[in-house]
Amino acid sequence: MVRPLSLGELPPNYTPPARSAAPQILAGSLQAPVWLRTYFQGLLFSLGCRVQRHCGKVLFLGLVAFGALALGLRVAVIETDPEQLWVEVDSQVSQELHYTKEKLGEEAAYTSQMLIQTASQEGGNVLTPEALGLHLQAALTASKVQVSLYGKSWDLNKICYKSGVPLIENGMIERMIEKLFPCVILTPLDCFWEGAKLQGGSAYLPGRPDIQWTNLDPQQLLEELGPFASLEGFRELLEKAQVGQAYVGRPCLDPDDQHCPPSAPNHRSRQAPNVAQELSGGCHGFSHKFMHWQEELLLGGTARDLQGQLLRAEALQSTFLLMSPRQLYEHFRGDYQTHDIGWSEEQASTVLQSWQRRFVQLAQEALPANASQKIHAFSSTSLDDILHEFSEVSAARVVGGYLLMLAYACVTMLRWDCAQSQGAVGLAGVLLVALAVASGLGLCALLGITFNAATTQVLPFLALGIGVDDIFLLAHAFTKAPPNTPLPERMGECLRRTGTSVALTSINNMVAFFMAVLVPIPALRAFSLQAAIVVGCNFAAVMLVFPAILSLDLRRRHRQRLDVLCCFSSPCSAQVIQILPQELGDRRVPVGVAHLTATVQAFTHCETSSQHVVTILPPQTHLMSPSSDPLSSELCSPVGSTRDLLGQEEGTRPKAACEPLLCAQWTLAHFARYQFAPLLLQTQTKALVLVSFGALLGLSLYGATLVQDGLALTDVVPRGTKEHAFLSAQLKYFSLYEVALVTQGGFDYAHSQRALFDLHQRFSTLKSVLPPPATQAPRTWLHYYRSWLQGIQAAFDQDWASGRITRYSYRNGSEDGALAYKLLIQTGNSQEPLDFNQLTTRKLVDEEGLIPPELFYMGLTVWVSSDPLGLAASQANFYPPPPEWLHDKYDTTGENLRISGSTALLPVSGLHLAGVHLPCLCAAAPQSMDSWPHSAGPGDDDCGALWYHGIPGHQAECHPCGDPCGLYRHWC
Repeated sequence: MVRPLSLGELPPNYTPPARSAAPQILAGSLQAPVWLRTYFQGLLFSLGCRVQRHCGKVLFLGLVAFGALALGLRVAVIETDPEQLWVEVDSQVSQELHYTKEKLGEEAAYTSQMLIQTASQEGGNVLTPEALGLHLQAALTASKVQVSLYGKSWDLNKICYKSGVPLIENGMIERMIEKLFPCVILTPLDCFWEGAKLQGGSAYLPGRPDIQWTNLDPQQLLEELGPFASLEGFRELLEKAQVGQAYVGRPCLDPDDQHCPPSAPNHRSRQAPNVAQELSGGCHGFSHKFMHWQEELLLGGTARDLQGQLLRAEALQSTFLLMSPRQLYEHFRGDYQTHDIGWSEEQASTVLQSWQRRFVQLAQEALPANASQKIHAFSSTSLDDILHEFSEVSAARVVGGYLLMLAYACVTMLRWDCAQSQGAVGLAGVLLVALAVASGLGLCALLGITFNAATTQVLPFLALGIGVDDIFLLAHAFTKAPPNTPLPERMGECLRRTGTSVALTSINNMVAFFMAVLVPIPALRAFSLQAAIVVGCNFAAVMLVFPAILSLDLRRRHRQRLDVLCCFSSPCSAQVIQILPQELGDRRVPVGVAHLTATVQAFTHCETSSQHVVTILPPQTHLMSPSSDPLSSELCSPVGSTRDLLGQEEGTRPKAACEPLLCAQWTLAHFARYQFAPLLLQTQTKALVLVSFGALLGLSLYGATLVQDGLALTDVVPRGTKEHAFLSAQLKYFSLYEVALVTQGGFDYAHSQRALFDLHQRFSTLKSVLPPPATQAPRTWLHYYRSWLQGIQAAFDQDWASGRITRYSYRNGSEDGALAYKLLIQTGNSQEPLDFNQLTTRKLVDEEGLIPPELFYMGLTVWVSSDPLGLAASQANFYPPPPEWLHDKYDTTGENLRISGSTALLPVSGLHLAGVHLPCLCAAAPQSMDSWPHSAGPGDDDCGALWYHGIPGHQAECHPCGDPCGLYRHWC
């Protein structure tokens, strides 16, 4: 056998074949596009030849470079905060959020846990005692959740949000109130006595059973404790809040319950209440004045009669409010229960998250599978968990997808002919694309581009499809090189012919993705940047490293190695030419059996003297390299080779009929050429295709008009999850979202009251304002503040008229009258702080309903300290907290008369709108109260108007005024 010609060896007299010039060039009319394409093809040809010459080095360096970039994935950051993903970069909204977070902090508000109940059969009525009973079962199961962490037990009563806990001077009463004070739970069960079962607080008094809200009558308790303690202040507080008999004065859902109190309206009649009538207009917490849960927050899918009476509803909703991590940390900081565990805000957050997960789990499992009602539970932690879960890279999916592509590439590129088989090339190409994708993502991580669910779930497969497509194109072009292409130019010719298309396609893809960076949405911008970078890495791998792989495969084929199992020689490499000498009787060349090897060139002729066929092997220096594939049957050799001779002889001999195997026709190419193409060329088929395409185009254009703008959480949360079921039910029955108005930059609340009240009235006229048919939107903190001033002014007027309060004495007056007395004499002047002549010459609220500017901030400080329930109901969140000012009408030293202090942030409570939600107004006032009456406004940090729009169907996680679910709180 003769040694195969190596890829780097050429005959001394070899000259590369001349390539035909473009007609434009030959004609002398060179045009710029043709010249540019020719020049670019020349560069690619040079690149291919150099890569082929140094294929081993290129492959090694490429793998090292891509592998190093892939290590950048170790520093990847996955973003799951919807606000950071979908709020426009550098937009007005992002600036507003940054401002409010800077002033209020990240965790200034509470969190919420929600239960939505619907009938198992869509459209079923839930306003029945049975349906409310099932809702009670689920809510009660969820309210009893306990988690054990850090050696402590945490239940709802410890971590729930409690609105406006009053300070009582009597220590015994204060401790009892602290244990009994109810959690804020917005539930339709509060219309009934059973709502008390959700409150887990209890207290103990000697000689009485444990006091719980299920048996607590505040009025009766005050009468029993009256002889033993002075509780006038506490009694007055309860009267102002209109607590009454609390829960024991409400009807029982189940009158046959043995614990149904005798004071319940239906205790004696034992008749089930009219649920629709009781829930009409909403429900109240333990305070009728400050805790009103609107009907729209409790019922969904309602139907009414012609008179507007509630008839039915399709959904019930209950909301449990928990403290924020910061609030929980502050509440237990320094407490004896946490002094031994190194209490921190991170631990508080862990407690809340564990409780929320357990809450959702138990609530969803509270009802049997065959129940007539369905419960959907949700918490902010559930959303965070599912976004984290689906933002993480699914190793199983990615590996499975790439393995399928490996199998596809290997199977489709394998051939029985070793010269044409490229199974190993397919495997290596897919693995190279996988490495290029990893390196691209690693480069994105090193550049600080955050990942999101689109990156981790979509981009790996999108990049795989783009990269493998180029792999197939180059591999196919490499095997279809022209027959006269020298071996050292094989890769250059491949890139010259196909590299242009690959390069233009990849560059266009990169430019398209980079153009998408102009989209201001962070999630889309990050995805576009990452896609562009990954496509660029794919392009580099396909144009540099993959040609090296093809060059190595070319050497494998030249050395007659098996595909995939390249360590083994191909069976055809051991075959040699065998010519059987025969006599030439009729001067014709008899041909025996010939086994040819594609690596040997031979010249055959017939010697007339001996009448034998003689094969001559020329010297090695005259051998020519095969023009196409070294294993194929086509060689660049002079005419007269053995194969040519045999081919000529076979052409002259009669050929036997050879029917192709049936299985050989079961190919996609055979189907496309002989069945699909003829069918497509028929006139009827063409008409059908055109009509179908036109109909599909029209349908698509119509569907485009039905696309809705906006991004609901149901579009983000994966379908089929329990969280998606909850959000779908919420969007259908309780589709409310928030908008906040924040003031900044020098806003003067004291002198701008009229503008604020007018703004509130204008919002009340919007059609989307809840609750219809009310003519006023829910009150702001300014309304609560003004109402409190009007109340103490009325008490003062009554005491003044009766003589209980005089110019120099207020001790005989009421608590509110004495408080109004102290405010009326304030001047705000540090030199002369008091003026008793103002008792009869001024009012705390004038006839136009405005508060005197010189009293505005002093009265605000008093209100914060004196009206805890009203303050909590208003949602006012002062930051930093104003100084505590204690009122004692029996103080005779005169030191208690002057009111001074400082406050900083004056937010308003919620205006709730169905399509728009305006929960709060915020301002900053860093100056002291002594200077407020003489200043133009509270400070430089408060003014202007900024709008914040929440995500439809979802209560914002970070509320501008520290109220993530103000949707459920501003009616307190």
